[in-house]
Amino acid sequence: MLFRPQMPGTAPVPTAHMPTTPTVHVPASPVQGHHAPAPCSCTASHASAPAAVRTVTPFATRVAGVVVAVLVVGVVLTALLATVAITAVSVSIAAVVLRSLLNSATKR
Repeated sequence: MLFRPQMPGTAPVPTAHMPTTPTVHVPASPVQGHHAPAPCSCTASHASAPAAVRTVTPFATRVAGVVVAVLVVGVVLTALLATVAITAVSVSIAAVVLRSLLNSATKR
């Protein structure tokens, strides 16, 4: 019973206001500029549409992602450069030690 959904026997009744006759609003004069809309003659309450608000969140998220990517790449490249530098110093120290050992062995 838990995994088998059951459909209700009757269809739900819509609760929205549906006018029986369409109402056509014809403006008396051409509308110029930004004017308030003409009042509606129907009895339904009309809510004004919210103004479109452009959010900064997607842009900020993208910028933050790019900044994090640049920082990670910078850290990785810096670590690789440090590894190469340490290896070069180690090889040069080993070369100096081997040269001094070989020079002292040839003098004896």
